[in-house]
Amino acid sequence: MSRIFSNADMQNLCGELKKNSVIDQQLYQKFHIKRGLRRSDGTGVLAGITNICNVHGYLVNEGEVEPIPGELIYRGYTIYDLVRNAEKENRFGYEETAYLLLFGKLPTVDELDAFHHYLSMHRELPSGFVVDMMMKAPSQNIMNKLARSILALYSYYEAECEQTNLEQELKTAINLIAKLPIIMVNAYQVKRKHFDNQTLFMHPLRPNESTAETILSMLRPDRKYTKEEAQLLDCLLMLHAEHGGGNNSTFTCRVLTSSGTDAYSAYSSAVCALKGSRHGGANIKVSAMLEDFKANIKHWDNEGEVADYIKKILNKQAGDGSGLIYGMGHAVYTLSDPRAVILKKKAFKLAEGKEIEAEFHLLDTIERLTPVLMKQERGIEKTVCANVDMYSGLVYRMLKIPQDLYTPLFAVSRIAGWSAHRMEELLTGGRIIRPAYKALPKKKQYVPISERI
Repeated sequence: MSRIFSNADMQNLCGELKKNSVIDQQLYQKFHIKRGLRRSDGTGVLAGITNICNVHGYLVNEGEVEPIPGELIYRGYTIYDLVRNAEKENRFGYEETAYLLLFGKLPTVDELDAFHHYLSMHRELPSGFVVDMMMKAPSQNIMNKLARSILALYSYYEAECEQTNLEQELKTAINLIAKLPIIMVNAYQVKRKHFDNQTLFMHPLRPNESTAETILSMLRPDRKYTKEEAQLLDCLLMLHAEHGGGNNSTFTCRVLTSSGTDAYSAYSSAVCALKGSRHGGANIKVSAMLEDFKANIKHWDNEGEVADYIKKILNKQAGDGSGLIYGMGHAVYTLSDPRAVILKKKAFKLAEGKEIEAEFHLLDTIERLTPVLMKQERGIEKTVCANVDMYSGLVYRMLKIPQDLYTPLFAVSRIAGWSAHRMEELLTGGRIIRPAYKALPKKKQYVPISERI
């Protein structure tokens, strides 16, 4: 009879794994390893060139990093201009943003109308997809379901999937931009029924709705929403649509694309990367942190009390023990994150005069005090600003969007940016992405199995 691993065996194996896998941190300095593809000053290692997006947060002057107000530029247009003009013309901007990212130009009225129509025509999921892929295998994690569903769509379009021509790639990209919101909402509804014992709502599609309207319409039991709510969600989609080729999920998409794999595999991998708490899942961490502050601070408007609790968190005496103030700091932005600037203004406008305004002011206090306290408690001189996650969770709550969908909404938006980067990699990449790793093990003499201890 074969021997079965016991708990003690597993613990011993974990010990062996750690002994043979953990690397001495000093070796990274000895061999000048740029961990995370980052230099010692935190700036990224150049790994490619892109026309799609510029994330600009500092200048390097004579070898020193100079903080500047952050800029997010889609195909040459600042996110401020894109959001401002959509507001000025009282229309939705995500579809225009997706078109711009994909094709590199702002659409005309006719082009945007045709793009809207194409998206509407391709939102419908294949027959039986919801039953076979969601109801028969429900998941409590919607990001997991998004990734699996994208991979599953390959089976429905298999004859076309391995075609490498640009027209087919564009059809696949736009098809996913259209379908991902529907997959997300349906996966959530199934999750509610199966795990939360809630009523299952499956609404028919409304062809004339924008992406933001479609999400709210499909999500809410009564299908009701205001135009202001839909436009706020639309703004969030615009802000999350793209963030440069170096962010973790986009880079993941480009790495898989460089290998020659199909589009569905590349996009699914990007969703898996975004799922991580250090990337797209960070807004959930901010929400949990805010609840922790609310529970442990008696007077939210007392800056002294807030400061004392921030110090405890920084010293790992409170919070989740990580020593991190979630929502603060960014790999590129220094003085400000333009997405956070835009979202904070919109969050205040929506919260003003309502009960949730107190929570907004608490986040604002945390944002103002954290950089100062980080310098005091840790001697950190690096300029630190709030990132988009600081206020996105609060806005989602005000829109009555469940926490289960915070990160999936990020993916629904970012599929536009991933698609643009996949096209760029296909057209101009040319080489498989393969960074080098320093190998440490020395050669060992093989020991026959009968002689091993």
